Amino acid sequence: MSVNADAKGNGSGGRAIFAGGCFWCIESALREVPGVIGAVSGYTGGKSANPTYEEVSTGATGHYEAVLVTFDPSKVSYRQLVLEFLRHIDPTDPGGQFADRGSQYRTAVFVFDDAQRKTARAVLDEAGRSGIFSKPVVTSVMTASAFYPAEAYHQNYSTREPARYRAYSAGSGRDAFIERHWKSPVCALPNPRIEGAPKEAAEPAKAALRRKLTPLQYKVTQEGGTEEPFRNEYWNNHRKGIYVDVVTGEPLFSSADKFDSGSGWPSFTRPIDKSSVVEREDRSHLMVRTEVRGGKSGSHLGHVFTDGPAPTGLRYCMNSASLRFIPLEELEKEGYGRYRALFEKK
Repeated sequence: MSVNADAKGNGSGGRAIFAGGCFWCIESALREVPGVIGAVSGYTGGKSANPTYEEVSTGATGHYEAVLVTFDPSKVSYRQLVLEFLRHIDPTDPGGQFADRGSQYRTAVFVFDDAQRKTARAVLDEAGRSGIFSKPVVTSVMTASAFYPAEAYHQNYSTREPARYRAYSAGSGRDAFIERHWKSPVCALPNPRIEGAPKEAAEPAKAALRRKLTPLQYKVTQEGGTEEPFRNEYWNNHRKGIYVDVVTGEPLFSSADKFDSGSGWPSFTRPIDKSSVVEREDRSHLMVRTEVRGGKSGSHLGHVFTDGPAPTGLRYCMNSASLRFIPLEELEKEGYGRYRALFEKK
């Protein structure tokens, strides 16, 4: 079964196809981008119909291992997706990717229309001029053709086989390359998760934010500040309800996932929706931590740690100043009525 490649990119459906070596890695990376609806591993670019993995692996079919991404253009732009894809490949390698060699592992952006073609070429040209690489960027921009989903055991591999996936990603050399070339502050290109966001997700002008927020809220959300433990609004709040982004009102956390971590800051085991937050490496204060930012606002919220309780084992340690609490009884009045289901017994 193939997927028709006639639909336009941003204009009607939000679809994109990327080939970056082993499709496990590209699928895993793009699936986590806020605004991405789905990511499917498969084969494209060749002549044979309904190819198998074994056939593609010979390099004789002309197909690339690729990933078909569906996305919401109001939440993530096509440019952001190309940037994110680029950050997980070596665009200077014409013969494959890392330990995987052969034509089926070459890199390419398969475009659905002229707008995608223009954007993809512009991003690749930026990478070539950035000074990140000593060799030319050779990733191709090609017209999308029939896409054939890969076998079921290849789909969502990083989640189904996390230990094997991590071992492969590290052993192939991909992880080391990404760390060396793409991690800030080394990378000269914008971080697609935070910078270059579409207008729909852009934070309000700084002046407007200063008028809207208290000095503490502005310091925390816009300057990465931290409020005092045990002396903030929600650390000891036990009421039922949800916590939303103080800048955009985007729902972030539920009281059903809140717990007393003993830290003095409101702590949660998980966000309501993973796509509502962005996580990135934070090396400030002589530490390596994972910072959490609002998916739409880009505002600093806090950090996530791996010392939380079951079922996730995570502790999302947030600043009260980055949040606004909506009590359960006021959800409908505030326009969040659909989140009442979070508190209904199943």
